[in-house]
Amino acid sequence: MDGKNAFPHLARGRVGHLSLQAPVCKETLTHGVLSLPTSPVFSMDEKDLIYDWNSQDESFDWTTVGPVELDDETLRDGLQNPSVTDPPIADKIELLHLMSGLGIHTADIGLPGAGPRAVADVTALAREIADHGLSIEANCAARTVVADVKPIVEISQAVGIPIEACTFIGSSPIRVYAEGWTLDRMLATAEKAVTFAVREGLPVMMVTEDTTRAHPDTLRALYGHAIEWGAKRLCIADTVGHATPEGVRALVRFVIEEIIEPSGETNVTVDWHGHRDRGLGLANTLAAIQAGATRVHGTALGVGERAGNTEMELILVNLKLLGVYDGDLTQLPRYCECMARAYGVPLTNGAPVVGHDAFRTGTGVHAAAIIKAEEKGDAWLADRIYSSVPASMVGRTQLIEIGPMAGLSNVKYWLRSQGLDPDDEFLANRIFDAAKRADHTLTQRELAALVAESP
Repeated sequence: MDGKNAFPHLARGRVGHLSLQAPVCKETLTHGVLSLPTSPVFSMDEKDLIYDWNSQDESFDWTTVGPVELDDETLRDGLQNPSVTDPPIADKIELLHLMSGLGIHTADIGLPGAGPRAVADVTALAREIADHGLSIEANCAARTVVADVKPIVEISQAVGIPIEACTFIGSSPIRVYAEGWTLDRMLATAEKAVTFAVREGLPVMMVTEDTTRAHPDTLRALYGHAIEWGAKRLCIADTVGHATPEGVRALVRFVIEEIIEPSGETNVTVDWHGHRDRGLGLANTLAAIQAGATRVHGTALGVGERAGNTEMELILVNLKLLGVYDGDLTQLPRYCECMARAYGVPLTNGAPVVGHDAFRTGTGVHAAAIIKAEEKGDAWLADRIYSSVPASMVGRTQLIEIGPMAGLSNVKYWLRSQGLDPDDEFLANRIFDAAKRADHTLTQRELAALVAESP
């Protein structure tokens, strides 16, 4: 590559988006590598330090997205995972408070049609919302049978708060064939359940299970009649995690343009409920928002049926970074830790944002960059130089460890953090050599022993 063409932005006085106040001469380019003048003067503007390709797609502008609501399914779909423990009500109440504190709008607090324990827990959770004035609203799942809707009505009336009835029925040809259903039978049972809920004063969301494998005509019939019966939300469910982002966008637009808009009802909205069987939960959720869904569902750590649901913590973080959500996320790790403890679910070290390793590095090059950023006295810079998610946004900090991939910069940083002399070459090299011989990141106890053994 010709040196004069290696950095085309230089002709405009820019390196990427980093402004240079020093002149650029040919001596600054050596073998196609940028070499800054001896004493450059930077005019640092935070927005110029990251070139964001995410904002370059002209087909969609996230700044145009209206309010997006969040529905937390941890207390219902999360408990359908066969490996979890159904925790005591005190743990469920703690989770409910954490959801409310995170600014989550609604929570599915259970399926009371499942039996007496479910009724008791749903009642306790609804009463907690009422008695403590939590900002979060309640909904409950129900099959499209009156017997499932009736306990929701009774709990709502007893506690004195509205509880949305999320009435669901399978909609895909494969499910219909297996069940031996006819469309007429499906419509008849759905009508009884929805009209009963509406008549009793409950807000209703019509949920079609396996929507992402359902025929358009079936969806037109189920959703179209549900609107006529009084449902105000239509939930598209990717029940088996079949969808791709392209399919999600096509389906959401179909429901809006082919069903809701022709109905003439302007206050009917679309929910998206996604699963992770193909690993596309988060991508599909963002695609649903792009296509017009106004409420999306998730669970803590993605706990749920089979491979689970879209991870609520990742929905929150991504919407925050996209400028669509402005709540306080500092309690997000606690929310996930609480669920993991209560449900008996492992919180893996590598879990994005909330895992032990999410903001932790033992790699020399990475650590050196973070240290240099900190030495500039700029916390914003240090929190982003090797992290797309700022640790401070979720109440955490960047951690530098010492292990086989560490450099001397890691060691000196650790010595300084412990109040020891980072320029003690004997001690620094002793720790560095031990790290290179190790097969793991050194623990604090191991590091303290190396210090104690030094003369």
